[in-house]
Amino acid sequence: MKRKIKVIAEIGGNHKGDMDIAKELIMMAAKFCKVDVVKFQKRHNRELLTEDQYNAPHPNPINSYGDTYGAHREFLEFDVDQHKELKEFCENQGITYSTSVWDLTSAKEIASLNPGLIKIPSACNLHFEMLQYLCDHFQGEIHLSFGMTTKEEEAEIVSFFVGNKRNKDLVIYSCTSGYPVPFEDICLYEVTRLRETFGDQVKDIGFSGHHLGIAADVAALTLGANWVERHYTLDRTWKGTDHSASLEPDGMRKLNRDLKNVAKALTYKKEDILDIEKVQRDKLKWRK
Repeated sequence: MKRKIKVIAEIGGNHKGDMDIAKELIMMAAKFCKVDVVKFQKRHNRELLTEDQYNAPHPNPINSYGDTYGAHREFLEFDVDQHKELKEFCENQGITYSTSVWDLTSAKEIASLNPGLIKIPSACNLHFEMLQYLCDHFQGEIHLSFGMTTKEEEAEIVSFFVGNKRNKDLVIYSCTSGYPVPFEDICLYEVTRLRETFGDQVKDIGFSGHHLGIAADVAALTLGANWVERHYTLDRTWKGTDHSASLEPDGMRKLNRDLKNVAKALTYKKEDILDIEKVQRDKLKWRK
């Protein structure tokens, strides 16, 4: 059985609050990298953050786009009409639009756009009010990361979707929540564990990586991940917390190429002697 791999280029806030940069990222992902999906983020910061968190200084001021963490987040935030425009731009470029939602208001806004999929980040995978809204009001796929999540919480989340009869629309991701993640903390066998534990209950298994390079993603594919998500930027030296742990377009292009080629290779021989081998067998094979 041939494996189908889908690659998500996560733009997140790497557009620096600039719609032109966001569209350039989409266009590069579609035409040069040739990935399947681009993903943004949607936050309603006054709902998501406490007053103290909103007014606190950014923990890394050199990467901040505002005097406070709240101002920084607002600078990078697109409103729902801008997300609608980005979705339409994606459709014109032949690539799927998606967004991570961090709070109930954002979930309602993005669900109203009817994208093919919505992502739940690791930080919000226990926000059951938001999950319930999506189960009830969004008919597309729900993708959800398991970073910083206990095994008991994983089981609770999957059971929640089973109870809502939406588990066959659920794609769960192995993920380590760090930026960047050292190789020893990627824990690739978690992909296998998730497939063995939940593979018959959910729609599919994915891998969301925040590491350096692209080798681990190919290994995740061989271990059972059919979705691979990586942060993506035009320039890893740009100001912002995610750029340094992101792939630039050439890296994303190579990742997509390698994943799609390896997916083709993950098969058994359909017959003892393949057609490509027959000429060589006649010429080279030693026989008694």
